[in-house]
Amino acid sequence: RAYALTPALEKVRDGLLQGDRSALARAITLVESVHPVKELQADALLADVLYRLSESGRSHETMRIGFSGPPGAGKSTFIEAFGQILTAAGKKVAVLTVDPSSALSGGSILGDKTRMEKLSVDKNAYIRPSPSAGTLGGVARNTSDSIVLCEGAGYNAVLIETVGVGQSETAVADMTDMFVLIMPPGAGDELQGIKRGIMELADLLVVNKSDGDLAVAARRAQIEYTSALKFLRPRRQGWRPDVIAVSSKDSVNIEKTWETIQQFFQVMRETGQLQTNRSKQYKRWMWRHVHEMLISAIQNDEENKLRVEAIEKKVTSLKMTPGTAARAVVEMFMKGHRSSA
Repeated sequence: RAYALTPALEKVRDGLLQGDRSALARAITLVESVHPVKELQADALLADVLYRLSESGRSHETMRIGFSGPPGAGKSTFIEAFGQILTAAGKKVAVLTVDPSSALSGGSILGDKTRMEKLSVDKNAYIRPSPSAGTLGGVARNTSDSIVLCEGAGYNAVLIETVGVGQSETAVADMTDMFVLIMPPGAGDELQGIKRGIMELADLLVVNKSDGDLAVAARRAQIEYTSALKFLRPRRQGWRPDVIAVSSKDSVNIEKTWETIQQFFQVMRETGQLQTNRSKQYKRWMWRHVHEMLISAIQNDEENKLRVEAIEKKVTSLKMTPGTAARAVVEMFMKGHRSSA
């Protein structure tokens, strides 16, 4: 059954299900909130939308695609060109861009929306820059929830761009069906800088900026990446990652990239891997929330606040190891909750 919502939330939910952009924006703002009451409201809204997606079977028809790569690879330029191909093909495209955040304000500082000027005015596209608020890997805390809301609003292609630093690639691959690595035409030098684990995550590798003076370098990089991928074991049954040289500026091979991505999803659906992977992801999303909720509960535990601060001082003065301190904090928290139960 659908979950009970307040009249105000029902209005947001109804607008979202009808594809209203402002309702979708309000819903995403709600799931990004860390206010305790709003978190409960967000849970109720998400449960309702997820229930309706499950009942309609529409969630199986959507595409969740993650894009990452080093700074300077032209990720936003590629995603805009790719998004325009998708909307021209009749898809509704949502782009969730994950920016580095200011450590002080926790706000988005890159403003990706301004970097996708053509796509941002496309009536079949929705772009949402999200602050990462310091979470590991630069991935916004509730991006996975935002994906569900976008799908509820009828967006059948959800593209997630991350900054491509630290462990953000792993986090994005963990919340999408397909992971695309975008590289500049740097060939050997860039290849040395990529960790083997990140190459292993890629379902498709795109060498961008294959135009003008860089066309030859892009072709050389394509050959090197193709050779490197041969030494890696494919992580998908029935799919071996391809390497495509593209020019986002001149729209060269963007269509070919779309055709390759469609082939990937066809294989994933036919083999049952798409649904299996999503089921595993939902379980991991659950544990991610458990982790964050426990951390938040411990940090906001007023009863033990002074004791925790005393333990922190022991750690900073090297009188206690971080491991011993962590165990002490957790035991203190658990003891407090057992006695109040």
